[in-house]
Amino acid sequence: MTRAIVVREYGGPEQLRLEEIDTPAPGAGEVLVRHTGIGVNYIDTYCRRGLYPVALPAVIGDQATGVVEALGPGVADFAVGERVAYCSAGHAYCDARVIAVNKLVRLPDGVADDVVSASLVRGLTAEYLLFRLHPLAVGETIVVHAAAGGTGLIVTQWAKYLGATVIATVGSEAKFAVAREAGAAHVFRHDDPHLVTAVRELTGGRGVDVVYDSIGRDTFTASLDCLRPRGLMVAYGNASGKPEPFDVLGLAARGSLMLTRPRLNDFVATRAELDMAAARYFGALAEGVVTPHPVQHFALADAAAAHLHLEDRSTLTIPVLVP
Repeated sequence: MTRAIVVREYGGPEQLRLEEIDTPAPGAGEVLVRHTGIGVNYIDTYCRRGLYPVALPAVIGDQATGVVEALGPGVADFAVGERVAYCSAGHAYCDARVIAVNKLVRLPDGVADDVVSASLVRGLTAEYLLFRLHPLAVGETIVVHAAAGGTGLIVTQWAKYLGATVIATVGSEAKFAVAREAGAAHVFRHDDPHLVTAVRELTGGRGVDVVYDSIGRDTFTASLDCLRPRGLMVAYGNASGKPEPFDVLGLAARGSLMLTRPRLNDFVATRAELDMAAARYFGALAEGVVTPHPVQHFALADAAAAHLHLEDRSTLTIPVLVP
C-alpha cells in the first residue's frame, strides 16, 4: 500500500483527498520508484477542475523525482538506488509508484531533486518552445506572457541567453523586477490596454516574430495583434481559460499569421527526444543559464494547500509535495 492524493469529483482543491491505494509489483519494462519530491503544475489544476478530463477516480500529478526501489523483469537500463525523474506520466501524487522505464531520465550529479521536481515540466516546455517548435534565432524579438511565472521565467532567461529581445508581460507591478532580472528588455502588465500599441512602437511598427502565450482567453487577441506578418502565435497554456472560438480567416487578415497549440507530450514522444530535451535542460540548470523560482515544500497530505498556493498569482515560489 502507498499513500496517494485521489480526485473522485471535479472541483476545487477540496477534492484532493489523501487515501491508501495498492502499489503493484513492477512488470516487464517497469520499475518501482520511491518519490523524493512531486511537482505541482497548472496542468494538475486543469485535471482537478475537469478542464482536462481524466478518468475518475484519479491520482493526478505529472512530474516527480525519486529513487529506483525495485526492478521489473528484464529491466537492465536502470539500477536500484539510482536517482531518477519523470514527467508526462500521470499518477505522481503518491509516495511510490510503478512506472515504465521509457518515461524515466537519470538525474545528474549537481542537480538537486527538489529543483527538478519543481521545474521539469516547465524546463522541458521551454526547451521545445525555444529549440524545436521554433528554433529561436539571434536578433529575433518575442513577447513572453506571464514572464514571472514558472515556465515564463525560464523561457525569458533562456531566450535572452540565445540572443533574442524579450518583451515580457506580467500580472502585477510587483513582478516587473522579476521579469527584468530574468532578461526582459521591456515589461508590461498583460492587461495593459495599450500593450499592442507599445509593442508596435518598440518594433518600429513591424510587430514581433513570436508570441509565447500561456494565459489564454485574456490575452489571445492582443497576442495575435502583436505579431509581424507571417509571425508565430504559440498558445501553450490556458491560465485564464480557453480562448473564445476563433475564425481562422483572421490569421490571413493579420498578415498570414501562424497559430499553434503545442503539447509537451508530443515533443518527448520517443526515448531519444526525452533524453535530448532533459540533457539540454539539465545542462542549462548546471551552467546557470536558467534559474527557476525557489521551491516551497508542502507535505503530500497538504496537496490542497499547494494548489491554492499555485493558483495565487502573487506568489513567486513553486510548490513541491514531499512524501
